[in-house]
Amino acid sequence: MNVPSRAVREHILDLPSDALPAYVYDLAALREHAAAARDALPECVELYYAAKANPEPELLGALSPYVDGFEVSSGGELAHVGRAVPGRPLAFGGPGKTPAEIAAALDLGVERFHVESLHELHVLADLAARRDPDTPVGVLLRFNLPLSAASLEGSSLAMGGRPTPFGLDPADADAAFALLTGGTLPHLRLLGVHAHLASGLEAEEELGVAESVVHWATGLAARHRVRLTEVNVGGGMHVDYTTPDRRYDWSTYGKGLARLAEDHPDLTLRIEPGRALTAYCGWYATEVLDVKRSHGEEFAVVRGGTHHLRTPATKGHDQPCSVLPVDAWPHPWPRPAAGTGPVTLTGQLCTPKDLLARQVPAPGLRAGDRVAFALAGAYAWNISHHDFLMHPRPGFHFLG
Repeated sequence: MNVPSRAVREHILDLPSDALPAYVYDLAALREHAAAARDALPECVELYYAAKANPEPELLGALSPYVDGFEVSSGGELAHVGRAVPGRPLAFGGPGKTPAEIAAALDLGVERFHVESLHELHVLADLAARRDPDTPVGVLLRFNLPLSAASLEGSSLAMGGRPTPFGLDPADADAAFALLTGGTLPHLRLLGVHAHLASGLEAEEELGVAESVVHWATGLAARHRVRLTEVNVGGGMHVDYTTPDRRYDWSTYGKGLARLAEDHPDLTLRIEPGRALTAYCGWYATEVLDVKRSHGEEFAVVRGGTHHLRTPATKGHDQPCSVLPVDAWPHPWPRPAAGTGPVTLTGQLCTPKDLLARQVPAPGLRAGDRVAFALAGAYAWNISHHDFLMHPRPGFHFLG
């Protein structure tokens, strides 16, 4: 089980019961991790943070010195990130952008649009012409590129290489390039290609995908006799929830990107990690309300649940956790406690799907003890169904 730092542990234990559940973010650890990831990458590779992973303003501010910009995927994220880290470069991606969202991005001066269809290309061109006909808007065409089954074998989530709503089909590549280079859409400027194809890949797998994307993009550009300046190979770096102390191999990935950059010295390579930057800095802290036995198995019911931390339900895994014992017991009746076997940790929701971690080795776990769920710094609170059963929302604490 992943163990929180002393500062995080003490903070969780110092919180009164009615202040739980709570998200506790270790900003010092986040800065250290982001700096190490940035140092492992060659200077010529740009690092944008995918704000969808966790858009808390304090996290965005902590990351800002270590990233080249931020990727946003909705009008809401656009406005939020613009307020949290004003003046930083933004790239606007995501399928189904509305005209109002595109117009808002243009008004904010967004310089990169990841365009996902021919229709979106026309909408962007029309709005750009109305806003400022003398300043072309930068475009990276997002493609759903073909990948072998082997390339996606280790993926936890595939956005490309198979039928999906993301990006342009490669069959539309020539038409899109012709629109952007033939004078039909003079208010748009082709910068390059974007391809975020899968999540949950290890460094070597990620490098294989990056090489495929760059090879395909440069081949397409050569066929149209145009020069690309940028290729965005996406994010999707693996975070291992089964071994929470293991980190993504940024060193191997950085060395591989350096070799790829050397082969294409006129091309800016860009990556967009999200989870792999922030997951490790966040903890979902709560307390055990009750311990009970049912049909031969032990269960601990904790404050909160998957309406606060949806990650285990979404990914179908067990969230790694640590038990923080609390000696005080304020009641005159016996304290519920587990035996020597494993315990399944559940939340307060009226559904058997409210499972946070199954068969946790926590002998003697008692009501009143606290539990800190690790790797809760990404795709946790912000993807959860907060209002189901109308339980109180958690607190938010930022350390360091």
